[in-house]
Amino acid sequence: MTPETQGDPHQRRAELAASLEAVRGRIGEACAAAGRDAGEVRLLAVTKTFPASDAALLSDLGVTDLAENRDQEAGPKAAEVAGLRPAASVRWHMVGRLQRNKAKSVAEWASEVQSVDSQRLAEALAKAVHTAREAGIRSGPLDVLLQASLDSAAGAAGRGGCPLGDLPQLADIIARSGESLRLRGVMAVAPLGVDPEPAFARLAEAHARVRRDHPDAVELSAGMSGDLEAAVAHGSTCVRVGTALLGGRGLASP
Repeated sequence: MTPETQGDPHQRRAELAASLEAVRGRIGEACAAAGRDAGEVRLLAVTKTFPASDAALLSDLGVTDLAENRDQEAGPKAAEVAGLRPAASVRWHMVGRLQRNKAKSVAEWASEVQSVDSQRLAEALAKAVHTAREAGIRSGPLDVLLQASLDSAAGAAGRGGCPLGDLPQLADIIARSGESLRLRGVMAVAPLGVDPEPAFARLAEAHARVRRDHPDAVELSAGMSGDLEAAVAHGSTCVRVGTALLGGRGLASP
């Protein structure tokens, strides 16, 4: 967001439309280079720290998958967007590290949590979803992705993540959680300061191992503004883009 577009919804829409075209162009080129169909890769717009008005404008432009990384920002923003665009079919995704005590709140606004990295978190979410369904707050299961750690140590720099070798066991636990959670795949963030290619190759192999026992876990969420091409080359089906789409970090809506 630039000073010139702040407060001017028409200019902001034009700015977002141009960025969206550029990002979709990058995805298309990356898919072509990898011999893949561009329709295989979903764009997840990361709206953290940006106002609900930006999320509403993105929905006007056809972006239906929006992501946040902090529950305390996401819940109010999702409610505000619902008020601004009541007819929009928006799915909200939690992509940040999640504490178990936030499970109840997240179950009330999220369609998908991409950052499940432990049995205790999975159990907390399953319980929260069951409670939310009984209260009539949600009608279906919560889609979840296993967050894999591609760092040298699990949870490096506070980023969370399950060690690659432990993913099959965690996948089995979620699959046995009943009707509250639905395993959809694997997510990861590339290590900082190194070539992401080897890490994404390891991730693709780990995802394939999970899919052998859980064939419906088709989602591989990898790649962000700076490395989406490398992720697409290694089979990513979902890229999480913030800066390249919305610009420098803005101020969140109240």
